[in-house]
Amino acid sequence: MKRGKKYKQVVEKLGPKREYTLEEAFQSLKENKYTNFDETVEIAISLGVDPRYANQMIRGAAVLPKGIGKKVKILVITQGEKIKEAEEAGADYTGYEDYIEKINSGWLDFDVLIASPDVMKEVGKLGKFLGPRGLMPSPKTGTVTFDIADAVFDAKAGKVQFKVDKAGNIHAPIGKVSFPPEDLLDNSKFFIDTIIRAKPTGLKGRYLKAITVCSTMSPGMPIDLSTITE
Repeated sequence: MKRGKKYKQVVEKLGPKREYTLEEAFQSLKENKYTNFDETVEIAISLGVDPRYANQMIRGAAVLPKGIGKKVKILVITQGEKIKEAEEAGADYTGYEDYIEKINSGWLDFDVLIASPDVMKEVGKLGKFLGPRGLMPSPKTGTVTFDIADAVFDAKAGKVQFKVDKAGNIHAPIGKVSFPPEDLLDNSKFFIDTIIRAKPTGLKGRYLKAITVCSTMSPGMPIDLSTITE
């Protein structure tokens, strides 16, 4: 991949590749920012799991204590009195058949989809649109629920969904470069702890294999696992 001049300058400034503590990594991201927009800070965790086995499929959600610094557009597909509940909780869009039709027509102008269990039969038919974009609601992530208000509040508060990919990796946003380093630290520790608590029972071998943090335009910074308590 061809890299830009400023990216190469950051790599040169960082020097020989080494491992960082989380505190060092977040401070470096702030000091070496060279873009004119507020970059997203992301974390990638490599796990010693085989997602081909159902009992090793790591999936869930975490409400980060400091939020993610992004306004989240929320669609709630439900019916009856739950529509009013969604509206009062602050959902950006809420309805039933009309939004099923819109998504079937290619509309996807939302970040989170929450659905009540009684409409999942129809929502499930939208898998070809929602699945590849990670928008399909699931009970495991708390996005299929009758507790609509709580689900909307969590999504707006900084809830991130995660799912291990075929290579055993998990990626998630944990804030913005403009966040104070201590806020990024709180979010990252909370997210890592969530992943650790999701460790499959009886898994043999090393669970946490590698952790890397980066911003949208920065090089990845490997984290020293000896500083992470599993």
